[in-house]
Amino acid sequence: MRALLAVLALLLALGRGAPAAAGAIEPREFPTPEQDALYHELIGELRCLVCQNQNLAESEADLAKDLRDEIAEMVRAGKSREEVIDFLVARYGDFVRYRPPLRRDTWLLWLGPFVLLAAGLAALAVVLRRRQRAAVPAAPDPEALARARAFLGGEAARDGDRAR
Repeated sequence: MRALLAVLALLLALGRGAPAAAGAIEPREFPTPEQDALYHELIGELRCLVCQNQNLAESEADLAKDLRDEIAEMVRAGKSREEVIDFLVARYGDFVRYRPPLRRDTWLLWLGPFVLLAAGLAALAVVLRRRQRAAVPAAPDPEALARARAFLGGEAARDGDRAR
């Protein structure tokens, strides 16, 4: 009986922890399954301009709801995927896309992470080389070595006297 209650409690907890995206998308009716698929593809691919780290399908921001309504109307009106995206890019810029096109003004978005990775690896290599050089002791000074041997020799003689 306890096991059954534990399983029920787990199922209830999982049900409450459902992602916000499940409730974010309002049910919409489209004349064709192709339009429905296009709508869901677009809202999954376009960025919420308020949240910035969520797509339109996941966001519950008012602007995201308005954009979903606008996209639904354009899809119902027979607009193509490219026409909808071009409209939103003209209105909000390339930032509305999660994958902006590779152009002169967006090359930093595409190549920036690789440049940062290369810089990080180069810095790591420099640090590791410096540590390796610091770990290798320099050749001792002959005078200092002679003094150390004399000192240790005197210590050894004193230790021998104590043992007796």
